[in-house]
Amino acid sequence: MSASATGMPADGTADAPELTVVHLMRHGEVHNPEGLLYGRLEGYLLSDLGEQMAGVVARHLEPNDITHVVASPLERAQQTAAPVAQAHELPIATDERVIEAANHFEGRSVGMADLMHPRNWHLFSNPRTPSWGEPYEEIAERMLAAIDDARLAAHGHEAVIVSHQLPIWTARNKLAGHRLWHDPRRRECTLASLTSLTYSGDELSSITYSEPAAALLGQASRSVGA
Repeated sequence: MSASATGMPADGTADAPELTVVHLMRHGEVHNPEGLLYGRLEGYLLSDLGEQMAGVVARHLEPNDITHVVASPLERAQQTAAPVAQAHELPIATDERVIEAANHFEGRSVGMADLMHPRNWHLFSNPRTPSWGEPYEEIAERMLAAIDDARLAAHGHEAVIVSHQLPIWTARNKLAGHRLWHDPRRRECTLASLTSLTYSGDELSSITYSEPAAALLGQASRSVGA
């Protein structure tokens, strides 16, 4: 039987699966002078520095074969996605599944005094769920569904999903087979960072992390936010 009859190339090797990359991008710095945990609250926009970060990442990704751009519905994510979408002449697809995690402390200061007040003790009863917000498993489920849809939409090319620190970190842990509960101080997901998922066909082949806007991070506010 000839090679052509088997559906294989003439050299006898099988066709390599197409590569698809889904970049999970965290939004840039947000203007938050009150230092609140703003979570899903509306009206929290990028600071001037945050806009610079978004521009830096857009220029970093300009040579890439990006065919699909997705963003959380929150303003800071939409603003961060805009330069990337514009550079590739693409619309922004808004996806509720990549929104920030729900949190019982939303809209409040989260200083140590507030955290340790007796009225909040019940919120720390189970850090593995966590008891103070949206369950990690639910975050992972919605994020992975959104990632899979973006992968299919950009098949053979690249997609960018602009989301938030906790959803991105949770998705990364789930895909890597790591536990989902963690110390928030140990997340590897700085402002405007990229967590890049490379797929060979339908299989995840690698997870890489980069910080295109690293030179600007030293100027960023140390406030919480999300």
